[in-house]
Amino acid sequence: MLFTENILVALAGLKANIMRSLLTMLGIIIGIASVIAIMTVGNSITLIVNSTMQDLGANNLEMGVMQKSTDQTNEDGTSYGDGYVREMTDSDMITDEMIQAYKDEFPDDVQYILKMENVGDKGKVVDGNKNANVQIIGYNKDTFEFKDYKMVAGRQFLNQDFANAKKVCMVTDKFVERMYDGDSEAALGQEVEVNVAGTYYNYYIVGVYEYVEDKFSFGVSDNPTTELVIPYETARTANHNQNKGDYYFTIVTSVNTNNDDFAIKTRDFFNINYYSRNDTYEVMVVSMTSMMDSMNTMIGMIQLALSVIAGISLVVGGIGVMNIMLVSITERTKEIGTRKALGATNSSIRMQFITESVVICVIGGIIGIILGVVLGTVAVKLMGYEAAVSAQSIIVAVGFSMAIGIFFGYYPANKAAKLNPIDALRYE
Repeated sequence: MLFTENILVALAGLKANIMRSLLTMLGIIIGIASVIAIMTVGNSITLIVNSTMQDLGANNLEMGVMQKSTDQTNEDGTSYGDGYVREMTDSDMITDEMIQAYKDEFPDDVQYILKMENVGDKGKVVDGNKNANVQIIGYNKDTFEFKDYKMVAGRQFLNQDFANAKKVCMVTDKFVERMYDGDSEAALGQEVEVNVAGTYYNYYIVGVYEYVEDKFSFGVSDNPTTELVIPYETARTANHNQNKGDYYFTIVTSVNTNNDDFAIKTRDFFNINYYSRNDTYEVMVVSMTSMMDSMNTMIGMIQLALSVIAGISLVVGGIGVMNIMLVSITERTKEIGTRKALGATNSSIRMQFITESVVICVIGGIIGIILGVVLGTVAVKLMGYEAAVSAQSIIVAVGFSMAIGIFFGYYPANKAAKLNPIDALRYE
């Protein structure tokens, strides 16, 4: 009952000095709002990164040929010097024969080998007053089996398209909207001329697939850059890539495969069997799960650092609460003396003022939470993401507000509790 009375007394005091109370809460409000907003933005970015990586394939391994060391030696014994790396040749590449041997070695673990090759930078297709931005990308057959292309019209590539490096392409329905007024059937069989930095590439449309907006795109564009997809060998031919192998690709593993362990097995398989005598290059394998963990850790550390900086204002707010409580005690010295003369114990006086301090901080914390959620949501929406408000951060914020109230309210409350009732009654 006494606790309820203390809360009512605290609320009455706040109501009697509304402006002073709001100014006292300001530091708490700003601190809590900043922390909640930062946590909301951070959680949203973490979710979108994880979601994107899941779409790319959480059970993927990224594999590439990397240099062994920057300090190499010529055949005559002279050093190339630190930082020199000889140019990669065909003998350093991963060939189709190596990949097939790898698949044969781990048939239950390897599902797909994904390869891609960009043809230059972003290009543009122009036809009269119509134009569309595109990126020409070549994918291998495994990629088409792995990816979920939702076809609107036409077909995907045939085996002969890959084998003979046919000049065929698949475009998005967004591309068709701009260039063919949305008529996908009319687009099939049409020749597309793409201008990439002054170089022209010509392909025939054999399929139209559904456009999926990039999760990391900011805002909505009426002319986004869409993928103009071609066979992998066609892309290599366009780039005059005469290499007899590849130096980078993605491995899609089975669901039951432990990627961290299998990454080591994959690395060892290629390095022991094919790169042990290579003087400069070796294979490096990284799992997507470890990349996700690393990115989440990095985002979490940035979140924590920004939250600590924002939390400094909570300390300032706590000092403000302590200051106003000392002023309040000075103003109510006679009231304290009267209560002690009527039999109030030191603990009840102490509890009264600690409760007032906690009430101030909790109300400021609630206002800060509301403001922080609004600011965080607006910031995330402006970036084009869906806001992810953490209930845990709200609970922590409320608890932290109460802790600040108790910590910074204890000294003034203890000072009030130790007042001599006679001196308090005689105080002017």
